[in-house]
Amino acid sequence: MFHTLFYAFLTFAISTTSAQTVRFRTNVGDIDVVLLPASTPLTVANFLNYMNKGAYANSIVHRSVPGFIWQGGGYKFENGAVPEIAQNPAVRNEPGISNVRGTIAMAKLGSSPNSATNQWFFNLADNSGNLDRQNGGFTAFGRVANEASLAVMDKIAAVPVYAINSTFSDLPLINYKGDIGESFVMILSISQVVPPPAISSNGVLSASGFGGAAVGAAGSYIEIYGANLAGDVSRGWATGDFNNGAAPTTLEGVTVKVNGIPAFVNYVSKTQVNVQIPAGVPASGSVPVVASYGGQDSVSANLILKATAPGLLAPATFKADGLQYVVAIHAATGALVNKGNIPNVPTAPAAPGETLTLYGTGFGPVSSSVAIAGIVAQGLASISTPFDIKIGGQNAPVSYAGLAPNLVGVYQFNVTVPSSLTTGDHAVEATLGGELLGQKLFLSVRSN
Repeated sequence: MFHTLFYAFLTFAISTTSAQTVRFRTNVGDIDVVLLPASTPLTVANFLNYMNKGAYANSIVHRSVPGFIWQGGGYKFENGAVPEIAQNPAVRNEPGISNVRGTIAMAKLGSSPNSATNQWFFNLADNSGNLDRQNGGFTAFGRVANEASLAVMDKIAAVPVYAINSTFSDLPLINYKGDIGESFVMILSISQVVPPPAISSNGVLSASGFGGAAVGAAGSYIEIYGANLAGDVSRGWATGDFNNGAAPTTLEGVTVKVNGIPAFVNYVSKTQVNVQIPAGVPASGSVPVVASYGGQDSVSANLILKATAPGLLAPATFKADGLQYVVAIHAATGALVNKGNIPNVPTAPAAPGETLTLYGTGFGPVSSSVAIAGIVAQGLASISTPFDIKIGGQNAPVSYAGLAPNLVGVYQFNVTVPSSLTTGDHAVEATLGGELLGQKLFLSVRSN
């Protein structure tokens, strides 16, 4: 049961939506286009379907009307021939976005509004007065992303046009000398543009504090916030991601290095990545953290390292009535401690004299040779540094303080609630090596 609870706590995430950009790679330069699925969902899906199956690879610009449009998506140059690109069923017309300069729109048959398939065109000028009304309106589904891309669009429009035959009566050809196979304006590929991952300012935090400082230690967890940190999949690691008990250093194509050493990737999403800091990092000083996805690296962010970076699990979801509650489990039943003020958690306060299980990360080396990073712990392994805890200002006996079996880098503390505590919310104060942890935590207790 605790596997699910722990990863739910540790992989808390937020989500955002960003515009999708595709890149037309041509033999005269690249054109980046921002797609507009909110206004033209069917058209964008249709375009991406052709793109993703590689239909537009080695396609040509087969029509160019200077000052108006140039058009592609219908033909490709292949083995010395110019075959048509196979068409899928036509997509329903979705007019609404104006056909102004720099937009890309679907081509279609005359007097047939819902006939668009694979061909598209770039508007070289403001064609709204004509194309927004003609034939039910032409569906513009994207906009050229930047000035550099507009310059390439115009460069293609400036290529001389030739009437080769009835099919290619407005064909732009580069340095045409009678052999059109060497003169096409080629669309070499169209693919999604994946921006490099970016770590936000102050975007590296200690996971044990759930919003704490940019401090970590070998074996502790950190949360990394930013943009484009991963693809569309958001998930934590699962059993299938482990190899003989070893945690993954890559998850859904995401990797993170701390001081140049691969970290163990626990959770990925576009805006948040959680990792466990590997062994071998320094016990002090500032080190770089670099996130990588899609073959691109983020700019490094700084992380302060210490010998330990301890913290008890206390996620934001366990905050109520202005108090931050520690995550505590009734050892006898496996239920979460809660006095009834935390949503979706059954009422079950702690009782004086009972044993609870608390969890944390970053508590440092253990007495045995068990690894504290990247390996599923097998059996018990006590921490090397003395651990003490008080509840309600009274000493709470600790029967075990060490790695939690069957988890990775998670520490478990079996604590007995002082028998003299009365009903109420009592402060939880933990110390490691005599140093008080900087967490203001509470435990709900109900006496008989």
